[in-house]
Amino acid sequence: MTPTIQGIAIAFVILSVVFFILQKIWPSIPGQKTLRRGFLTDVCYWAFTPLVTRVITPIAVGIALIPIALANGIELKDLKTLAQGRGDLAAQPLWLQAVQIFVIGDFIGYWQHRWFHGGWRWNFHAVHHSSEELDWLSSVRLHPVNDMLARIIQAVPIVALGYNVGAVALFTVFTTIYAITLHANLNWTYGPLRYVIASPAFHRWHHTSADEGQDKNFAGFFPIWDLIFGTFYMPKGRQPEVFGVADPVPKGLIGQLIYPFRHRRESA
Repeated sequence: MTPTIQGIAIAFVILSVVFFILQKIWPSIPGQKTLRRGFLTDVCYWAFTPLVTRVITPIAVGIALIPIALANGIELKDLKTLAQGRGDLAAQPLWLQAVQIFVIGDFIGYWQHRWFHGGWRWNFHAVHHSSEELDWLSSVRLHPVNDMLARIIQAVPIVALGYNVGAVALFTVFTTIYAITLHANLNWTYGPLRYVIASPAFHRWHHTSADEGQDKNFAGFFPIWDLIFGTFYMPKGRQPEVFGVADPVPKGLIGQLIYPFRHRRESA
């Protein structure tokens, strides 16, 4: 469903109220202002991401899937049929495919996230990490190239395996709300489940300085990937306090969209 200005505005108001209350009751950093540094930039992203980024990304994903379609004898005009799945995996109940896609996608997401923390990819991902004061709204600060490549990396293997990607719709709303919650100014660790489910405290450590946890906690939902591959970081009795990057990422939306290309050229 294509987002509308009205829908985006309504969602913003509802989530603002909900997270204002939650962040006041269970703050990771007590006293952090709602109108904190970078607030206006993130409000711009709140509209830009669904209206622009999420329009461009499906087109890029579709182009990336063309080789798979051709390999399966599917004409380009019937490209949408590729997403309906094929073979034994697509014959499974939709809910079971959804569970499998969720786990496989999270595993792939772990590695593509690590990939974005190196080389030229970091210039794009640094935009997401540039928030110096983190809350729920920081989740939408994402460069279009970052979003595009991340979704291509996750979508291509899922489609290539033969899954019906329509199953993704069963958990899309959940993953969206969950991603927003992970960035919220909340002290939630989920106690004994801290090693099972990614919590706000878990992910906020990922947004700290390079000397702390910036290259840790890459998982989107299952911390087990970080535990297995040695990137888990969640010190008990502490909450992350310092966020941002040392890179010269501009403060505003337009500057941040241009930054990765200009910075890469300057580095070269």
